[in-house]
This record gives sequence, structure tokens and C-alpha cells, in this order.
Amino acid sequence: MLYYFCLMIMRVFLALFIFLFTSGINNAQTFIRTSDLFPVTRPDSHGGELNIKQNASADTLMSRYILGNRQLRGGMEGFRIQIYSRSTRTAREESNKVRAEFMIEFPDIPSYIEYAEPAYFLVRVGDFRTQMEGAKWLSLIKKKYPHAYQVPCIINAPDQNKN
Repeated sequence: MLYYFCLMIMRVFLALFIFLFTSGINNAQTFIRTSDLFPVTRPDSHGGELNIKQNASADTLMSRYILGNRQLRGGMEGFRIQIYSRSTRTAREESNKVRAEFMIEFPDIPSYIEYAEPAYFLVRVGDFRTQMEGAKWLSLIKKKYPHAYQVPCIINAPDQNKN
């Protein structure tokens, strides 16, 4: 009899724990409204007013998209151009030289040295949101690095405040 009583109490505690744990997860998720993403600034009183009427599910989708991209280590899905890939003993030094040469040749394009298992050093350049965006740079880069090609990567999000 005591065994069944202890078993029932354990079940009640387990149910209570699961309830509290799942309610905590629901509270931890943030909801981002579209109006929070695009705040209204009125530097002068001559501006008009824009009212957007949209379904509430649009805010939900936008929130999911933003939260999903936050899980990508602060970046977003995009493309980079790979200009170097080696696994020799001197690959680290060679990759630094290739990156330095690239930075001199193309100062406006960001460049990154990455390490890939088992022992590859890669030099990838650019932060392109689409393949088409990277294609125009790829043709210019191929003149200097003929074996360059585009690869899908997690890129740094572009600065939206840049003019």
C-alpha cells in the first residue's frame, strides 16, 4: 500500500515538474512585432503617415525568421567565394599570405580564414546574400584567382544603415 502511495506522489511531482518546465519554455520565447523592427522617426512635421494593415501571422513569421537567424551564430545564410584551400604543412602561412594579397587587391571585400576538418585552411571572401550578388565579383576575382568558386556559408548580416 505504501509503495502505491509513493508511486502516486512521484507521478504528481513529475506532472507538476513537466507543467512548470513547459510553461517556462513558452515564456522564454520572445515575440517581435513588425512595428518594433521599423520604428517610426519623424524628424519634421511635413511627413505623411503610413498605416499598414496586415494579418497577425505576418508578425509571427517575421519573428520566427529573426529568431532562426539568431541561431546561426549572428549571421545568415548566404555565399562566399573560396579562393584558397590547402592541407599542407605550410597551409596556415600560405593562407595568411593569400589573404593579405587579396586585401591589397580588393580592399572593399571582407576576407576570412577558416579551418575545416581534417586539416584544411580556407580563404573565403565576401558576404553575399545571393549567388547573383556574388557572381559579378566572382568574374573579377577569377582574373587573379582562376580556381575561385562560390560556396554556401553563414555570412555576416549586411549593415542596413550603410548609405
